[in-house]
Amino acid sequence: MALHFKAPENIVLKPVITVFGVGGAGGNAVNNMVLAKLQGANFVVANTDAQSLEHSLCDNKIQLGVAITKGLGAGASPEIGALAAEESANEIKGYLEGSNMVFITAGMGGGTGTGASPVVAKIAKELGILTVGVVTKPFHFEGKHRIRTAEQGLLDLQKFVDTLIVIPNQNLFRIANESTTFADAFKMADDVLHAGVRGVTDLMIMPGLINLDFADIRTVMSEMGKAMMGTGESSGEDRAVKAAEAAISNPLLDHNSMRGARGVLINITGGTDMTLFEVDSAANRIREEVGDSDANIIFGSTFNPELNGVIRVSVVATGIDADHSISSKSQPIELIASTTTSSEQMDSQSNSIETTILEEIPDFAQYTGEKPSLVDSETQHLNLSVQATSIDMLNQQTISSNDAKSSLLSRMWNSLRSNTTQTQEQIKKPTPPILQKDNVEVDIHDIPTFLRKPK
Repeated sequence: MALHFKAPENIVLKPVITVFGVGGAGGNAVNNMVLAKLQGANFVVANTDAQSLEHSLCDNKIQLGVAITKGLGAGASPEIGALAAEESANEIKGYLEGSNMVFITAGMGGGTGTGASPVVAKIAKELGILTVGVVTKPFHFEGKHRIRTAEQGLLDLQKFVDTLIVIPNQNLFRIANESTTFADAFKMADDVLHAGVRGVTDLMIMPGLINLDFADIRTVMSEMGKAMMGTGESSGEDRAVKAAEAAISNPLLDHNSMRGARGVLINITGGTDMTLFEVDSAANRIREEVGDSDANIIFGSTFNPELNGVIRVSVVATGIDADHSISSKSQPIELIASTTTSSEQMDSQSNSIETTILEEIPDFAQYTGEKPSLVDSETQHLNLSVQATSIDMLNQQTISSNDAKSSLLSRMWNSLRSNTTQTQEQIKKPTPPILQKDNVEVDIHDIPTFLRKPK
């Protein structure tokens, strides 16, 4: 007896990906993706401005907060934008239900995008949908108030998204030139979202050597915090490595380095002429950039007949720690402190006959609140016995202090000042005369110059 399994006709056996544009900037990003005829994703736009929705190319539109805004917009008030989204929560939920993954795109700093996008993300999160935010930050010329509003909006949005990708508009100047139009510049920012969504959808709908399922994507992007996306294309010699390097060096992103990422999704797409060695070289280049053997790297490779002669590499790096660069900068200070008190270094210095003390001690007053003093120039040239005693004192000097609030640099300064004072006192003490036995000839060169008696 044979068993035949057949899925119900009303169940779609493929992941549903939704791109949800919020506000004016989000709506423009969706328009560019519709014009590019991106496959494998559904599009929804939501706005408090009825006029903006009327010109949208998207079929699925949500007029946010009809009772609150009357279709006239949020007036650059995130509070109004949030209230408008909460008023339309049921409609938002209706468009999100059934989705496996949602990309929320918006511009931070205004009213609707800043206030409504966290509400949309919260609804998606409550539905168990993998949620990715791709948002922009204002130009510097837009003023501090708008920038502060954007920063607060990012904090609110980050509470509900699995992964957040930030594109500062100011970074457009890195790739723009004098002939770049205003519209073209914003399209460059929208292309980051387009490339990221396409990199995910291609893994689902394009045939390939190594296919990934949606569970793999969820593993890399779920609860990962800040992330970056990049796409590179290249042809000709070394096209695979060049495409990989273009993908990992996206100048538009807020965090343009994937070093230390906890999860990496790699999609390498090419025509039928793509070779195994090219796939290997591109994947290894990205792995080297991540630089962390513990990173969860998920790799896929697909074919696209339209890319014959061209290789496209798409990368999504997640779990990028913003504080990683700060913590790494403190390591050189710790290294200097440890080498300064190293006994091996002191022993090597004691082999020299004389030493030179710095004329001016570095300014530690900014850490201790005390004014530094200059070392007496008379103590610059010391004999071997005094120098060896000073070194021995340094070895025995305890760095710790009873004051728990004292900083490391403060303790180093106090130690140096104490040693210098003691050394000066030793030099000021009278040198005992050299006792000589009778009838013993002494070579005058055996006596230090400053102890020789004048003839």
